[in-house]
Amino acid sequence: MILEYHESWLAGKVMSKPRIPDKCGTKPTSAVDHPNLLRSDIWIYLLLTAAVLTVYSQALHFGFVTYDDPEYVTANPHVQAGLTWAGIAWAFRTSFAGNWFPMTWLSHMLDVSLFGLDSGRHHFTNTWIHTLSTLLWFALLKRLTGSRWRSALVAFLFALHPLHVESVAWIAERKDVLSGLFWVLTLWAYAAYTDRPGPLRYALTLFLFCLGLMAKPMLVTLPVVLLLLDRWPLRRGTKVLEKIPFFAASLAVSLATLLVHKEVGATASLSLIPPAVRFENSLISYVAYFLQMLWPADLAVFYPYPTGSLLLPAVFAGITLTAVTVWIMRVFPRRPYLTVGWLWYLITLLPVIGLIQVGAQARADRYTYIPMIGLAIALIWGISEVLERWPRIQIAAAAALCLACLVLTRQQLHYWRDSIALYQHAIDVTSENYVARFNLAVVLEKRGDRAEAVSQLREGVRIRPHFAPAHSALGQLLAEQGQPEQALPELQTAVRLNPGLPDLQVRLGSVLGTLGRTEEAAAAFSEAIRRQPENADAHYNFGIALAQAGKLTDAAREFRATVDLRPADVEAHFNLGIAFAQLGQRDEAIAQLSETLRIKPDLIQARQALADLTARPAK
Repeated sequence: MILEYHESWLAGKVMSKPRIPDKCGTKPTSAVDHPNLLRSDIWIYLLLTAAVLTVYSQALHFGFVTYDDPEYVTANPHVQAGLTWAGIAWAFRTSFAGNWFPMTWLSHMLDVSLFGLDSGRHHFTNTWIHTLSTLLWFALLKRLTGSRWRSALVAFLFALHPLHVESVAWIAERKDVLSGLFWVLTLWAYAAYTDRPGPLRYALTLFLFCLGLMAKPMLVTLPVVLLLLDRWPLRRGTKVLEKIPFFAASLAVSLATLLVHKEVGATASLSLIPPAVRFENSLISYVAYFLQMLWPADLAVFYPYPTGSLLLPAVFAGITLTAVTVWIMRVFPRRPYLTVGWLWYLITLLPVIGLIQVGAQARADRYTYIPMIGLAIALIWGISEVLERWPRIQIAAAAALCLACLVLTRQQLHYWRDSIALYQHAIDVTSENYVARFNLAVVLEKRGDRAEAVSQLREGVRIRPHFAPAHSALGQLLAEQGQPEQALPELQTAVRLNPGLPDLQVRLGSVLGTLGRTEEAAAAFSEAIRRQPENADAHYNFGIALAQAGKLTDAAREFRATVDLRPADVEAHFNLGIAFAQLGQRDEAIAQLSETLRIKPDLIQARQALADLTARPAK
């Protein structure tokens, strides 16, 4: 006997071995046994692929942006060298960029080896990884639940929801799409293991999970998701013991990540963002992500942390989350997909919800890359059941949803075409976005629009007076425009806010020297050297200040330190030669001036000084 059941919207008929129909989803039969099913799946795979490539193909013409892309690719010497043995060793031992993710570094290195710094091809790598993950999500969900069209729609939402544009269109977010691929591969291997348990399949699942952890630590919650899947749709009970190695790997990577964040200073201090404020923002963010999934408007690359009181919205968010969770848990026996999907969402967001604050953002679109799968499962399966009696309405709703995602994702992607468009859009759709203004000012300054850059920086420091990078950049720009009096207070503020940064001390000392405050300038340069002895600029400028104060012996020492650190520094060789000449050390002066001319033969001052020295009789 063969039973049929109607999957409802987007369903068709699924042929199965004799069993009680289960609207929550059942294990499918093999497509090999049903050629018609296989052909239907091929069309779904082709349509999903075509949809992703059609929308994201415009990214092939996008460049790198100035937000993290230089740190990850364009200004990273290890990545620019391509995939080498030295680069591989660096990838596994470095804590650069505040994380340990060797697989992500290796991916960027491979791209450089294959494509150089062709940004379009780096974007294409992100796109095809995202496409492959989309196809795997469809295949996995259909395999686990037997629901073809629901699985296809969840995969489509993953592929083309506007919230995911940031993860795919941002080259520096390779870690998102790469870890997402390993996430779904791990689940696929786990599904195979549960079908036919064995040590090799178990080892493969654990291996893929570890690779995912090395792409981005976001996968630390995946063992809990495996426990959820055990309850639905696998219906195999709660298998905790077999997850112990997975939890151990998660714990190890979590501890390593916390240590790395502490080492590089990536974690915000409790004095800057108190625990109560973090908790309030976390509750609000859970609700905000959910609402953005339903209505993806005003998405930005950076969401500023709120400055006002968060108590009332946090209380409302907390009550809402608690009520939904209690109701979801109560309906588990009848609608397990709601419970699994909702808990998937809550748990997978936990590492990035802000309780441990990394960076200055209140939330980020990229954090929804995996959590949104859980919400999509809950919503698609739930709506399917509600509209079970009206298949035409279901089909129309699904078509409208897909069309809306296509249009909105394409529009959101357009904002990533270049840095100026990206930051200007963030300024337009958020309030008091000091980070976007700072980044926009940096780009404008590089393009020669210094007046507008100064305007953006002034607005940035007005919005967030304790943001040291904006004060520093504003002071530097004003100094370069010949306004040292206006530059000085900005640089003094930057140093006060971030006294441990040697480059700030160098900038401050340079402005003080320009204003004739030689002793204060010398003190600033000396402090920079104390904090960073290998800072060649600090040594050189300290030498200038000492020479102006008549301390030629000390000045010569600093110029010597400069040329030792930077052998091709023409000005340091020249000034060292002049200092030696004034100290009466003729041979040393001639040697330094000769080296100056070797590096830069057309330097008239060095040629004249050398001629004067050689014309004098040796003593």
